[in-house]
Amino acid sequence: MASFASRYAQALADVVFEAHLSPKETQRQLGDFGAAWKESRELREFLVDPSFPAEQKVGLLDKLNGKLGMSQQVRNFVAVLIRNRRIAGFEEVAAEFRREINRRLGIFEAKVVSARTLDEPERRELEQQIASLTGGQVEAQYEVDSSLIGGVVVRTGSTVYDGSVRGRLNRLREELVAG
Repeated sequence: MASFASRYAQALADVVFEAHLSPKETQRQLGDFGAAWKESRELREFLVDPSFPAEQKVGLLDKLNGKLGMSQQVRNFVAVLIRNRRIAGFEEVAAEFRREINRRLGIFEAKVVSARTLDEPERRELEQQIASLTGGQVEAQYEVDSSLIGGVVVRTGSTVYDGSVRGRLNRLREELVAG
């Protein structure tokens, strides 16, 4: 991660809470700009190119904003990234902003890897169990890895809960080797 991403993300989070903006709506607006950023190589090249003046780039941002409908605060934030020549790190800043907002709201991000696709009731139950372990709300991302054989592996921050068959077999092997 670029060292500046966290500082910019924290600054935007401060603005969101001080101005009583909706964190979810702000994330949506950043996502809309991010989609345009990802989709258009020409846009990225223009905004990153140091040979164009910042005011010209901000002018293009304002035209783009006519279609995107970003709030004044989000538009100003993107303009600050442009003026400070940090726009190339937009995706990192947006991801760090999401993490910062979740941290402030007490939402824990969890990565759940399962041996098979979990249905909705299973996901809800698992998220409730994770919430009771973390003491907060959970926002889970799901992934399938058939090499787990069965069960799930959950990662929240630096904590890993391994309830997979593969993990159990590895622990059993370690016990047998040690014993």
